Amino acid sequence: MDENLKYKIAISLVPNIGDVLAKRLISYCGSAKAVFEEKKIALEKIPGIGEIISKAVVNQKVFKRAEEEIKFIEKNEITPLFYLDKEYPKRLTHCEDSPVILYFKGKANVNSEKVISIVGTREATDYGRQQCEKLIADLAIYNPIIVSGLAYGIDICAHKAAMENNLTTICGLAHGLDKIYPAIHTQAATKMLENGGWLTDFTSNVIPNRENFPRRNRIVAGMSDATIVIESKINGGSLITADIANSYNRDVFAFPGRVNDECSRGCNNLIKQNKAALIQSAADISYILGWEQTIKKAPIQKQLFIELKPEEDILVSLLKEKESMNVDDICLQAKMPMSKVSSLLLTLEFSGIVKSLPGKMYRLN
Repeated sequence: MDENLKYKIAISLVPNIGDVLAKRLISYCGSAKAVFEEKKIALEKIPGIGEIISKAVVNQKVFKRAEEEIKFIEKNEITPLFYLDKEYPKRLTHCEDSPVILYFKGKANVNSEKVISIVGTREATDYGRQQCEKLIADLAIYNPIIVSGLAYGIDICAHKAAMENNLTTICGLAHGLDKIYPAIHTQAATKMLENGGWLTDFTSNVIPNRENFPRRNRIVAGMSDATIVIESKINGGSLITADIANSYNRDVFAFPGRVNDECSRGCNNLIKQNKAALIQSAADISYILGWEQTIKKAPIQKQLFIELKPEEDILVSLLKEKESMNVDDICLQAKMPMSKVSSLLLTLEFSGIVKSLPGKMYRLN
């Protein structure tokens, strides 16, 4: 165990100090330990600190609580992540108000190549759950970590869908790691530990008070490449996560819904105010985030001297005339139904003659 852990935990417990000021103190003094060894008069001169905070630091009353937390960490196999540690979520280091210290339980790599957060209303509709489940199933090929807040509705749906698709999932919590809230999600949360994990900046014995959830939301938004809002009411809590993600210059996406659906008003408003990009599928996300380039597809062996059927020859002749064609135009010019054209194009693709492109476009290989 890190011999300076006591000081790293203690500085996060000093009254009236937040993460920004705590990191400023450490920057000026050189380390968390050095902060507590500094004289009060010197601390007072640090911008933004003043007499009240410097007095609280010098009193060192937080050490007893820090030592209790270390015992809890050791007993429960918790990993403390200090903001200067290389294991700390690297995406959070770019956020000014990121936690000085985090507490992690699980096996996930919080610095995985692809991390996205999925949030939404606690009162999810069938539409919302279906979109969430399909989105995650379709994203599974890219193997992203799915981050959410373990709340009712979309959050727990995202966690469960991730596990069903063998994806790593992490829940950000608004309380200490000695409990799970809501308790009804304990079984799902426990299963997460097999491949994912729990993450919080709260010490044990902290209960999930209302004011804790925005703090939780900044972790969910900050440790992710992008935040996806599935469903939200006009004043839904997931909009806070979206606003935080925007403030961190992260991509924000939202699924649209019908204008008279209460659980879609928040998403529609995000899109209307240009605070989120409208998405309809996993393909939209993979395209915008550039994930398509990371998938290495096995090359298709083009068959030599293949004998085409008359209907296949018609499609190949059409594609020879243009660099690429939309499947609707192919149907129109070939005078064939969509079902027939789709089947023929698939056969030609397997043969290495035709290549499919984004946007239902096709060209000769």
